[in-house]
Amino acid sequence: MATLGFRALQPAARDETARGLWWRRFHRDERGAVSLETILIIGAVSLPILIFVIKYGWPRIRDYFSRNMQTLENEASGVSGSK
Repeated sequence: MATLGFRALQPAARDETARGLWWRRFHRDERGAVSLETILIIGAVSLPILIFVIKYGWPRIRDYFSRNMQTLENEASGVSGSK
């Protein structure tokens, strides 16, 4: 009876061994590591810049374009009204 119990556990042990080999191969594989590191560095540099531009720069840019758009509309209405 002990033999029967051992045979019943044997396929699960093989699956764990195969899974362990797969995980070890997966963790040792370094293909694409340089690309991933480059992407992470670019993200780490660009994220604070993006946050700064959105928080401080965007209101100034929006106001600049709004003022100039109003000026352009006023001049356009003045030109069309003078005819």
